[in-house]
Amino acid sequence: MENLGAPQPEQQEMPFAVVQGNPVVELPKDLYIPPDALEVFLDAFEGPLDLLLYLIKRQNLDILDIPIAAITRQYMEYIDLMQGLRLELAAEYLVMAAMLAEIKSRMLLPRSSSGDGEDDEDPRAELIRRLQEYERFKTAAGDLEALPHLGRDVFQAQGDFPDRQGNRPLPSVELKDLLLAFYEVMRRADMFTHHQVEREPLSVRERMVSILDQLGDGLFVPFSQLFRFSEGKMGAVVSFLAILELAKESLLEIVQSEPMAIIHVRRTPETEGATA
Repeated sequence: MENLGAPQPEQQEMPFAVVQGNPVVELPKDLYIPPDALEVFLDAFEGPLDLLLYLIKRQNLDILDIPIAAITRQYMEYIDLMQGLRLELAAEYLVMAAMLAEIKSRMLLPRSSSGDGEDDEDPRAELIRRLQEYERFKTAAGDLEALPHLGRDVFQAQGDFPDRQGNRPLPSVELKDLLLAFYEVMRRADMFTHHQVEREPLSVRERMVSILDQLGDGLFVPFSQLFRFSEGKMGAVVSFLAILELAKESLLEIVQSEPMAIIHVRRTPETEGATA
């Protein structure tokens, strides 16, 4: 049964600060916050030319026919606003204000009718030239900023190279590869075929010993170099049988560096150093 007299949980007020590990939920009575304790400054202009260009474009004015009086008044209002906000004015802003005042005073002076080209020059010409040049550079900077940036808009793909130092297993030599190599040997032996009255004594066992002596220790000898083409087909057959017998008795190895490559023959490590 529910106990009606038990205290009900209440939500505690969240502290707005923690000072030295102690939560603070109420402001001190003697705390004084000045009205200008917190101010937010937005730096909207990069210089006096940027400010002038903004004032001209805001009113859709012709940059070649600037109303100096109105622009000077608006420029000075911005200067007064920056001083009222206690912003530190750069010297270039004050120099531009002096230039505008000078141009305004020169435009108020009467024009000379002597025809001197220097006096007839528009006092605004130098300011217009600087504004046009600044506008071109500002437009070019905006175009460059709009381009994709590496690391911001686009990212360079990266990948690890595979380990190319691994040991590649040698392909096994099959019987058909050996027969193809032997066919090439027989084809070359046909070039040295000759007729003899007496039969040449050829021994497979002797040819086995001769092949082992020819291989030496740790040497890779091409398969075709183990045949004596001057002996004709009979000698090629004897040499081939000797190679097969040596391979059967594990006295030599038949290897290839890659498929369809030249077949090499070498003595097995167990027979290296042994005399034939």
